Amino acid sequence: MYTSKYIFVLSIILICLFNCKDDEYTENNTSISLTSNVEIFNNEKLDNSLTLAILKGEKSAFLVDKQGYKKHEWEFEDNLGNDLEIMPNGKLLGIFKDENAQITFGGYGGKLKIINPDHTVDWEYTISSHDYISHHDIEMLPNGNVLFLVWEKIEEEIAEQNGAISSGSIYPEKLIEINPNTNQIVWEWRSWDHIIQDNDSNFPNHGVVSENPQLININYNAASNGDIMHANGIDYDENKDVIFLSINFFNEIWVVDHSTSTLEASTNSGGNYNKGGDLIYRFGNPLAYDNLQGEIRFDRNHFPNLLENGVPGEGNLLVYVNGKSENKSKIYELELPETFNLLPNTDNEPVVAWEFQDEALYDDNISGAVRLTNGNTLICEGDYGIWEVTPNKEVVWKYNNLGGELWRCYNYDLNATELSYYNLID
Repeated sequence: MYTSKYIFVLSIILICLFNCKDDEYTENNTSISLTSNVEIFNNEKLDNSLTLAILKGEKSAFLVDKQGYKKHEWEFEDNLGNDLEIMPNGKLLGIFKDENAQITFGGYGGKLKIINPDHTVDWEYTISSHDYISHHDIEMLPNGNVLFLVWEKIEEEIAEQNGAISSGSIYPEKLIEINPNTNQIVWEWRSWDHIIQDNDSNFPNHGVVSENPQLININYNAASNGDIMHANGIDYDENKDVIFLSINFFNEIWVVDHSTSTLEASTNSGGNYNKGGDLIYRFGNPLAYDNLQGEIRFDRNHFPNLLENGVPGEGNLLVYVNGKSENKSKIYELELPETFNLLPNTDNEPVVAWEFQDEALYDDNISGAVRLTNGNTLICEGDYGIWEVTPNKEVVWKYNNLGGELWRCYNYDLNATELSYYNLID
């Protein structure tokens, strides 16, 4: 009788050990395997928060904790056209793919949506045609309007008449701000209004590129498919009323004055900086405007991320540099100048406040980084997963259970207002 009892108890213990083998967790500072997809290298230095993982081009996104457990998951009717954020009112703001899109460069979208916590669609706006399409990134502005990226088509004949050397039509970048309550476009900025070329003096916009850093060399990247700039990220600075715009194929970030009217944005005067829609600052690759001064730091870049809301480094900017030519990615924290100066033949580059690189960190596209409240940095490596590193560059956490490529990751504290609208899985 006792033998049978002992065998039964022993069996229960063995079953528990077998079924729980991936959930092993102890409080120490050594590498801990919690699931087959999570490594914690230093538990004491972790930021105890949740991460929103956004799957590139998929129909899903999810919140994950530091133990690798999904706390909430969203399923969508349309494929993501990349960006997705949880707003303070719990609603999702996202860009989705138009199934009838006629412009289909990587990162295309076409549909903008605001989705309620109960999964109903609160707002939807389609901007997709033969001549334009929204793509990559979207931002809710403090005034309640939505800012997003657009590729606009410039027909081959018009492009050639303006000195462009790319064959075929080209698709430069455009920014649009829309009021979601009225669907009225209230502001726009066109890169096409601020171009320069030194190819042919018989065409408009001719000039010396190096002497005009505020203008965009339309021939810096003569892409065969017409995608000559390939913007992939935006961020907005409310204090300075400027927009940071990541231009992947120029290896740069441009700064645009948002205080202008749409008319002023098409000129070189007006706005708080009295430069209209000309670039008020740019950095990452001085060669993009024929400047031989300053260090070239960017080699394909994503996600200009202004540090704010009290996190360490507030006022600085995080950028993920893909490092395509050397197969090595790097994260920069850049100390932006108090006053934006953009001068010819001058080192205009910002100061590096912090950087991180690791032999195992590399993805040639997508990706990004955000600063956590404890000072750590959360890194999205698109083809791998998520890292957390300390200010001293110690890797304390990795997670790679994705189910697809990761566009970006955003961080939310456990008591964040955004999460109070959802029943998180225990």
